[in-house]
Amino acid sequence: MCGAKAGGPDASSATSGETTIQGSVTRDGVPVAGYVRLLDATGEFTAEVPTSATGQFRFYAAEGTWTVRALVPGASADRTVVATRGGRAEVAIAV
Repeated sequence: MCGAKAGGPDASSATSGETTIQGSVTRDGVPVAGYVRLLDATGEFTAEVPTSATGQFRFYAAEGTWTVRALVPGASADRTVVATRGGRAEVAIAV
């Protein structure tokens, strides 16, 4: 089991200029519990967080191209996201 906080780090812990990748995981429009992985541009595992009770997740990352992978019972889905320095990339993942 992952020791990360459900949903990822709290937004109040972000510093000015922090690059944020966040979003939600749903199935048929309903939030779903599971895990979300962050993979770098080469596909290497970087981080993992459990989703919150409302399917939310958040990562702080370097700028660049990332893959966000949702892993839920019976399904998985990937989304590619480009994060910019100091920006916030929103990712909606339907599984």
